[in-house]
Amino acid sequence: MTWFNNATLFRLTDTPDAISLSEALSKRPFQPCAGLDWFSEGWVPPAAHLEEPVFVTRGHMLVSLMREDKVLPPAVIRKAVDTKVAEIEAKELRKVGRKEKLALKDQVTDDLLPRAFVKPSRVPALIAGGWLIADTGSAPRAEALVSKLREALPPFPAALPRTLIAPHTAMTDWLAAGEAPGGFELDADAVLKDGGENGAEVRVSRIDLTSDEIRQHIATGKQVVKLGLIWNEKIRFQLTDTMQIKGIKWLDVLQDEASQAGDDRASLFEATALLMASTIGELIVDLVDALGGLEDSQQHKEAA
Repeated sequence: MTWFNNATLFRLTDTPDAISLSEALSKRPFQPCAGLDWFSEGWVPPAAHLEEPVFVTRGHMLVSLMREDKVLPPAVIRKAVDTKVAEIEAKELRKVGRKEKLALKDQVTDDLLPRAFVKPSRVPALIAGGWLIADTGSAPRAEALVSKLREALPPFPAALPRTLIAPHTAMTDWLAAGEAPGGFELDADAVLKDGGENGAEVRVSRIDLTSDEIRQHIATGKQVVKLGLIWNEKIRFQLTDTMQIKGIKWLDVLQDEASQAGDDRASLFEATALLMASTIGELIVDLVDALGGLEDSQQHKEAA
């Protein structure tokens, strides 16, 4: 199993049961992108050795949204259109107008699309502890996953997390104080942005975040929009002002623990999934606490 590299979070005020979710996703399986379709999306098992679209271990559920996109560069279309225009003008001794060129472009695109290369991608996701955690740093791709879940099992009440303390406020305070709360410690990278009209941005990496240079940026009014953190000596990551967790690095102690827990593909997958799910769940609990907790409207109705 591949460890998650990112975590875009959605709060679930209610969690679907595994049987209902599996039945719903089974009705919307992935189908390869064909014909004149630009893309296709659907659900696949979270691992090659599995058959069902939902993998469950101790209350944690893993799903995976597969997508294929046709790759048809504009330059290829433009070249084919230019060739057809040249042929028409040479054969009929007339100038091809703008409207006709647009029609030729549509024709060329329809001719080329079935033969275009296909680019596959996946967004795995974890459902646990009242959270949907999508393994992507792209907000649109995460939202697309939520939309597909809503289509399969409406209304699927997932919302972006809302904490009592805004992430940018908390991160700026931590950097100003030179330390992070609880089990978190400052790493060595950050992005600070001026909230004024010019929107000046400062990116630092491999630097002591407690230095006077960093404090000076904060003193001039810049706020932290991304901050490198280490949690309990287990995970290194960057927290964003939208509460995304990006660039996750699972430290060796966790990967070693998982590798010793299974001796075949199935048991190793389950051990890794369970360890990853429980660890990232603990990280999110601590992170929410550090941000003052969730708004009342986002309290979970039932235990995951």
